[in-house]
Amino acid sequence: MSSETTGAAGTAGTATPPTGFGARVRQVGPGLLAAATGVGAGDLVATMVAGARFGTVLLWAAVLGAVLKLALAEGVGRWHLASGTTLLDGWRRIGRWATVFFGIYIVVWGFVYGATAMSAVGLPLNALFGGLDVRYWAMISGVVGLALVWAQRYAAFEKLMVALVGVMFVTVLITAVLVAPDLGDTVTGLVPRLPDGSLIYVLGLIGGVGGTITLGAYGYWMLGKGWSGGGWLATMRLDNAVGYVRSRSSSASSPSAPRRCWACGTASACCSPTGPG
Repeated sequence: MSSETTGAAGTAGTATPPTGFGARVRQVGPGLLAAATGVGAGDLVATMVAGARFGTVLLWAAVLGAVLKLALAEGVGRWHLASGTTLLDGWRRIGRWATVFFGIYIVVWGFVYGATAMSAVGLPLNALFGGLDVRYWAMISGVVGLALVWAQRYAAFEKLMVALVGVMFVTVLITAVLVAPDLGDTVTGLVPRLPDGSLIYVLGLIGGVGGTITLGAYGYWMLGKGWSGGGWLATMRLDNAVGYVRSRSSSASSPSAPRRCWACGTASACCSPTGPG
């Protein structure tokens, strides 16, 4: 079937908005791509460091960050549906200064993040498969990424990323179960508090997932999906919510309290995992 009648991904034309919750769920995709690109190695490290230092006390910051980013991403989605253009085109309309500013920002960010992302992919590939140095795994991942973008096949790209997001989500859930955080501490962590020295970690938790480029790319993925016009508003809001709930489930699972020693009850690894002696 063509996307003009079903709303399927992968066409350049405008798709027909779905009716009914089930039909909207089947259209979810761009939000998951935003989740996949928004949760980077730096975000996971920042949340784990915050969790190691403050336990679940700062869990509220991850929740607040999800709410704020949800609102920002919905604003981007509304702009695209109403104007038929992307956020980058909206910046261009502000004036030449905005084009120059964001152009420089995107170029610098692209080189820095591109190198970092390839290295972040190369490290686990080297650990899993070996055989090649990290730099060569990084180069291979960069070429694969270039091929995915160059092919301009949104449907295939979305299916691949949704599958990887699913694997990541299941892994996070399994990790959360294995860590077994105290439910009472988790609930109290939803109450806003600022322990001494926690401000920088709070800012990292709130602003860490889904930054400028992720928000800018969201409109392009909506365009690739064929979404345009107010009829897609409900679908976009559902897609956006699913994506950011999933992304924050990764970050919120990281700031967990340190596991307590089974023998002495302290929050440290002071005793042998197999018992004294």
